[in-house]
Amino acid sequence: MLVPLHRAKADLFRTLGHPVRIRILELLLDGPHPVRELLAEIDIEASSMSQQLAVLRRAGMVTSEREGSTVTYRLSTPEVAELMAAARALLTRVLTNQETLLADLRTEHGDAEREQAYGEGAGADGTEGRHEDEVSPTP
Repeated sequence: MLVPLHRAKADLFRTLGHPVRIRILELLLDGPHPVRELLAEIDIEASSMSQQLAVLRRAGMVTSEREGSTVTYRLSTPEVAELMAAARALLTRVLTNQETLLADLRTEHGDAEREQAYGEGAGADGTEGRHEDEVSPTP
């Protein structure tokens, strides 16, 4: 039985749902790495590394090559690198938007604190009402 396309996509993204797997893919963006180098960069047990690499291999995101006792991993296709680049671009945009919202919130929170400290309508300097440079409207 064929897996529906949306299910296959969900499985692909689920593969990316573990921080160690993301880190492995990031390291492999620079080219092939032996498992020992991956272990040196990512502080986890060898058995955990093996499990995470197996998940990536089953998903078709990485391939391995054995030479003697050394097993080297690489990204399976350029599309994996493109996917990682797209994820980085999306995350950058999301975090930038969050930073903008955070700055707005801090500004708003600062205004609310001043109002609470000095009374409603207080200026940043704690003065009530109009500032010197404001002109009152003519009746």
